Amino acid sequence: MRLAYIINSTEGGGAAFPVPNLLRHVRACGHDVTVLALTRRDGRAIAPIEAAGIALRICPAGPADHAQAALWLDHCLSELRPSHLWTSLTRATLLGQAMGLRHRLPVASWQHSAALKPANRRLLRVTQGLSRLWLADSRSVEAILGPFLGIPAERRLVWPLFIANRQQPRARGWQPGETVRIASVGRLHPVKNYDRLIAALGRLRAQPGLTPFSLTIAGDGPAYDALTAQIAAAGLSDCVTLPGFVEDTERFLADQHLYVQPSQREGLCLAAHEAMTAGLCVVASRVGEPAFTIENDVSGVLVPPDDTDALAEALAALLRDPAHMASMGAHAREAVLQRFSPQAFHIAGDRFLQRFEDVGRTA
Repeated sequence: MRLAYIINSTEGGGAAFPVPNLLRHVRACGHDVTVLALTRRDGRAIAPIEAAGIALRICPAGPADHAQAALWLDHCLSELRPSHLWTSLTRATLLGQAMGLRHRLPVASWQHSAALKPANRRLLRVTQGLSRLWLADSRSVEAILGPFLGIPAERRLVWPLFIANRQQPRARGWQPGETVRIASVGRLHPVKNYDRLIAALGRLRAQPGLTPFSLTIAGDGPAYDALTAQIAAAGLSDCVTLPGFVEDTERFLADQHLYVQPSQREGLCLAAHEAMTAGLCVVASRVGEPAFTIENDVSGVLVPPDDTDALAEALAALLRDPAHMASMGAHAREAVLQRFSPQAFHIAGDRFLQRFEDVGRTA
């Protein structure tokens, strides 16, 4: 196959950073691939894509300039003459589906979120038939493709984006006398519910019997100023920090004792699974793939999304007995190493690529 892989942008994040692993596997299976990004944004995904030796083109248009992006994409496809189109996220999927019709090419589309915005859900439900295959990045996302988008089971596949790295540095575990170092990794955006996490910790600050704690949220985004103001107003400036984007996530996680993912919605959620691979106990909202991976009170703690009280109670229980976090983290690490092994990744990839190649023969 000659694949054109159409993505929304080269912004760093859960849908972009796994691209090199995916496309290395595509090329190892004997297929050619070029990545076509509809806009640049922060560009953090460019270096890993280029370091993997993958051809990349970036549209100069802005994220809302759909007409220019469509013209650019049409020009690229006329030059590249691919045999198949592969799309990721809603904007890239809608434009890719249009180009599939125009160039008479089969389309396969990723879905990365287990909770779509209502407008996107309506659009994709109407156009889902234009993609011959739909690929979910996790079981949680695959579960919504039928009821939300009306995609029949025979056109749905799962290819988990995450490979658990057995060589990833392990967290040392909390020791008596230490401050409990709590961490989260994610974009500073309202959907991540970091305001609720800060509010929960503000309630715990004055509670007796709790081990002292600190929180570091690694990431940047539009909510930075609001979160900074909230931290100051809650009197948490001495123990809650927002250092911005962290390049070496594995090293950062290895220096923590507890990981929290309080999101409103998630898909696979790479950061939570990387934290589990580091041997960290994870407290997460019961959304997306963490709800499938975490065994409640065994390898982590699940709480309802948008429930500050429940989040505060879960954190308080761990801060009363922080020694318990190490055993939960050990269970978490074994769970992800078994479920997200390199072998599982390659088997799922082979299955998708064979199906997509077969679809092209019958297009």
